[in-house]
Amino acid sequence: MTACGLDFGTSNTTLGTGGVGGARLLPLEGASVTLPSALFFDFETHSTAYGRAAIEAYVAGADGRLMRSIKSALGTDLIDADTQLDTRRISFRAVIAQFLGEVKRRGEAQAGGPLDAVVHGRPVHFVDGDADADAAAERALEEIARAVGFRHVSFQFEPIAAALDYEMQVDREELALIADIGGGTSDFSIVRIGPERRHRTDRAADILANDGVRIGGTDFDRDLSLSAVMPMLGFGSPMKRAGLLAPRSVYLDLATWSRINFLYTAKSVAELKRIHRESARPDLIGRLLDVVEEHRGHALAMDVERAKIALTGTPRTVLHLGWRDGGEEPAVTAEAMVEATASLAARIAARTEDCLRDAGVDETRVDAVFLTGGSTLLPHVRRAITGRLPGARVIEGDTFGSVGQGLAIEAGRRYGRR
Repeated sequence: MTACGLDFGTSNTTLGTGGVGGARLLPLEGASVTLPSALFFDFETHSTAYGRAAIEAYVAGADGRLMRSIKSALGTDLIDADTQLDTRRISFRAVIAQFLGEVKRRGEAQAGGPLDAVVHGRPVHFVDGDADADAAAERALEEIARAVGFRHVSFQFEPIAAALDYEMQVDREELALIADIGGGTSDFSIVRIGPERRHRTDRAADILANDGVRIGGTDFDRDLSLSAVMPMLGFGSPMKRAGLLAPRSVYLDLATWSRINFLYTAKSVAELKRIHRESARPDLIGRLLDVVEEHRGHALAMDVERAKIALTGTPRTVLHLGWRDGGEEPAVTAEAMVEATASLAARIAARTEDCLRDAGVDETRVDAVFLTGGSTLLPHVRRAITGRLPGARVIEGDTFGSVGQGLAIEAGRRYGRR
């Protein structure tokens, strides 16, 4: 039996093997061990592309449909809903299964044999404040894992997996705050780690607290988009009828990765045309119509994501949106991004404090803060996490690989290789 650890992320996915040879992440796309969690269904060739190839096909203008952030359907009613693909419909459950089945196939090609046991990563909370929905999300993911061919399926919290990866680096016992800020969730654990502990099978006593909140990189994308881009498409603009504004829901959908495709229907376009007729700013609503009718929503979201990433290292960037009417392209500053997403960072800070309180430890006793996940690269998010722990060392994990590496370690411990 060959065991693997699978980190199915909102933005990126990794798969690693564990066992007597140690844990390692497997290349899933060329030489890269990360595979963007994206699919492109090509309507002309009736084929499916995955990861970077999926995004490239979409950007190149191929006739088809891009789907990203598919993990977001877990824990919601969407998981059992259908969505349109050209002349057929497909459930979100089937889309996730198709993606994870491809990950498994690629992993097996790299491992040189079947992968039949998996430790799946999971956030501390798929859904905030709803234990039943959370359990349903894990159950759905287990059913999908079995459907694509895994005979043995178990789960580990993503921040605990990151702690197992960090533990391999330490030479003395530590109390660590593990922060995993991914594409869809922010997860925290307070864990005792050390060389004497890393070989123990049962680590329950070492986990002092686990907590999380459904906030991740896609939420920062959404709020930045609503602040910097959507006003140029009519967000907040007046209607001809006094006191009315353009409907907010349209812009929330367009700014949310997992909901963009819902605008690409005849019904949605007809509603936008009605809004255009009744708008006091038809020039702006006209831009919105162009984006939706030309299916440029994901391209717009990618531009916003690129701007967010750029602003982690530069004070200002320009969004090259290519308006058909020749309109001015917006400049975005790091200060404006911090302001637009301040409430998200504040909620992350609050959840960090909750985790410390639940662990029952004074902040001065925490030796290290271990950071992983793409959103930890945002300076104000880092400050939100580390602000309460000024005396702790800040350790940089593998931004996109620490959780997967830890899951592979856990897979080797639970299942081994026989």
